[in-house]
Amino acid sequence: MKVNKKGWLAFGGLAVASLVLAGCAGGGTAGETPAAESTTELTVWVDSERVDALKGAAEAYTEKTGVKVDLVGKDNNTIKDDFIQQVPTGRGPDVVMGAHDWLGELSTNGVVAPIELGDSAEGYLPVALQASTYEGTVYMLPYAVENIAVLRNADIIPEPVASFDDMIAQGKEAGLETPFVVEQGAEGNPYHLYPFQTAFGAPVFGTAADGSYDPTDLQLGSEGGFEFAEWLGAQGAAGNFNTDIDGQIAKDKFLAGEAAFWLTGPWNVGAAVDSGINVAIDTVPSPTDAPASPFAGVKGFFVSSESEDKVAANDFLVNYIGTEDVQLDLFEAGNVLPALTAAADTAAADPIVAGFQAVGAEAVPMPAIPAMGAVWQYWGVAEAAIINGDDPTTTWQKLVDDVTAAIQ
Repeated sequence: MKVNKKGWLAFGGLAVASLVLAGCAGGGTAGETPAAESTTELTVWVDSERVDALKGAAEAYTEKTGVKVDLVGKDNNTIKDDFIQQVPTGRGPDVVMGAHDWLGELSTNGVVAPIELGDSAEGYLPVALQASTYEGTVYMLPYAVENIAVLRNADIIPEPVASFDDMIAQGKEAGLETPFVVEQGAEGNPYHLYPFQTAFGAPVFGTAADGSYDPTDLQLGSEGGFEFAEWLGAQGAAGNFNTDIDGQIAKDKFLAGEAAFWLTGPWNVGAAVDSGINVAIDTVPSPTDAPASPFAGVKGFFVSSESEDKVAANDFLVNYIGTEDVQLDLFEAGNVLPALTAAADTAAADPIVAGFQAVGAEAVPMPAIPAMGAVWQYWGVAEAAIINGDDPTTTWQKLVDDVTAAIQ
C-alpha cells in the first residue's frame, strides 16, 4: 500500500466531522436501562488525549437517558494502577479506558465486570473481539487495534518483496549496506521479532478449545522455537539483526534512506511521511512458507466490578462508544485502526490505514494471561544473546527452562 505526504496528512479528515448520535443506540436499547432511573452520573476515566473525542458520546448519552457522564482525563502511565487501587475502596470510576493485555491483572485482582455485547459482537474485527475476551468472558469494549508492519521506501524498492531473504537481497542490490532495520537494543525486543517466530510455528503459548491462551502449553520449547533460534543466530551473524540498533537508530537509518525497510508501528509513519519518504505499508516478509503474524494490541473500555451502575455503564459502552461515529472520532484522536469493522473499513480509505489493516488480519492478540509476565522477563535477553553469537540451542533451552520455572 503506497501513500504520499498529502494522503497521510489527510488522514484525520476521514473521521466524521461531528457526532450525530441521537439515534445511535443499536437495537433501540440505549437509554432504556434501569440504571438510567437509579443514577445521576457515570464516572469514566480516559487517557487525557482522548477526552475531547468522547465528549460528543457523553453528551448524547446524557441527553437520551438523563445520566451524566463525567469524563476524567488521566495519565496513561498510571491509570491502570490507580484503577486497581481505587476500585476496592468504592471511590474508583464506573468505566476505565485501557489495553487488553491488562486483562490478566485486572481479572486476577477482581476489579472488572463482564460486558454484554449482544448482537453487536458480530460487528467487531475478530482479533479485537478475541483480545477482549478472557477465559471465555468478554470484559472489554474494544475501540482500536494496533500492530506493526513493514514500512517500505517505495522509491528505493518499488514493489513488495516475496520473503525475508528476498527483502535482504533486493536491498543489497539497491546498494544498501543495511537494507532492513528493526528496533532491538541491548536487551532485545521480542515484540518486534515475534512475527518471525510465529513463521516457524512457535507461538508463545498454545490455545485452549475456546481460543484462549493456555499457560500450561508453553510453545516456546517446541521444535519450531528452536528452529527460530537457529535462524535468529544466523541473521545476527549476517548483520540483519543488530542489538546496537535501538528505536532511534532504526528510525534515523530509514529516514536517511540508509535502509529501505523498517519494521515498526503506525506511531512512526508520520515521521517517515514528513521526511518526504514515499512510504508503502507491507506485510512482514516471512522467513518460511508460513505467514509472519505480529502481535495485535487492542485498546478498549472496562466496567468496574464495584460500579453501582453496571447496566448504564454497559449501555453507554455498547450503544454509544461502540458506534462507527465515536470509533472514528477516537481514530482521529490517535490514528489507530478502529476495532469496529465498519469504522475500520471507513478509515481504510487511506492507504496507510489499509496497509496496517491488511497486516492486522494476520495478527494475533498479545497474551493477556498472568503467565506472560514470566515470558517477558527472560525472552528479550535470550534473543539478544543469540543475535550476539551465543549458541542458539542452549540459550533457547535456558529461556524455556527459566520461563517454565517462573510460571510454576
